[in-house]
Amino acid sequence: MRFSLFAHMERLTDDESMPPHAQLYDEFIALCEIADAGGFHAIWTGEHHGMDFTIAPNPFISLTDLARRTRNVRLGTGTVIAPFWHPIKLAGEAAMTDVVSDGRLELGIARGAYSYEYERLMPGMDAWEAGGRMREIVPTLRKLWAGDYAHDGQFYSFPKSSISPRPRQPDGPPLWIAARDPNSHEFAICEGCNVQVTPLWQGEEEINQLVDTFNASCAKFSEIPRPQIMLLQHTYVATDEADAKDAAKRLSRYYAHFGAWFRNERPVSNGFIKRLSDDEIEAIDMYSPDKMQRNLVIGTKDEVIERIRRYESLGFDEFALWLDNGMTAARKQATLNRFIEDVMPAFA
Repeated sequence: MRFSLFAHMERLTDDESMPPHAQLYDEFIALCEIADAGGFHAIWTGEHHGMDFTIAPNPFISLTDLARRTRNVRLGTGTVIAPFWHPIKLAGEAAMTDVVSDGRLELGIARGAYSYEYERLMPGMDAWEAGGRMREIVPTLRKLWAGDYAHDGQFYSFPKSSISPRPRQPDGPPLWIAARDPNSHEFAICEGCNVQVTPLWQGEEEINQLVDTFNASCAKFSEIPRPQIMLLQHTYVATDEADAKDAAKRLSRYYAHFGAWFRNERPVSNGFIKRLSDDEIEAIDMYSPDKMQRNLVIGTKDEVIERIRRYESLGFDEFALWLDNGMTAARKQATLNRFIEDVMPAFA
């Protein structure tokens, strides 16, 4: 089992006490440096637009900076939103990042999740079209990295083109697909891509379903070598039960904001949704603190080790700690250090 860090800059609300963006970036870098020094396999950061909830307009910029601040970790996009990119532009920027990072790039790709972003960057596009664009872009990347390639597809057409520079890794960066339904798992496997799954708040039942879908897809295409599969999940190593319960309460608040952004029903001003009241948050049963503590990786070191050992037994190759949680930088660093010092040695 490999371990990686998944993180962004984030601000849930527009309180005056919220750190400015420059400070948030410094705090993000500090987490990444701790992960690099602590023996993590990779750092993942994604792409989002127009929201302070997840501040990541171009992951390649952050990863290029991290390439100069880290020595050991792989550097992954978790994920770029495929329909917001032209294939030539995505292939070129990924290749440049691979060169700058000395061949450490992992390229994660998704169709996107927030209709709020679709409305602003690709008006009129729905999730179905976004998925189609992703499926068209992915096969073009390796062809562009290999040399001259012309394309005439449903969404993109261009004459014979190549990209410069070429990636440092001989076949280009490893590709990862954010997958959930059987079609996306099968697409990833048939294209020779690794798979990233995110059960969000839904717990063990969802995790079992996701890994079963992956295994069934691998069996369906047994002639293709089995790709890697990564599990991304919110994680908090607590000092004691009281600390765990407080973390669950804060993650309940985080997911209430996530759900509000996802539904795209509340007014947005200056990158923030209209403030959620405590009563509104407490009324969302599926995000209750008790369910957060049961369904996410929240607990003392022994509880976290036990949970991740189960994931390892299911066949996951990589476990990514999701540290976007609305907590202070100091608290994020503390739980990350506890994971490194108290949890990782159990899997050495």
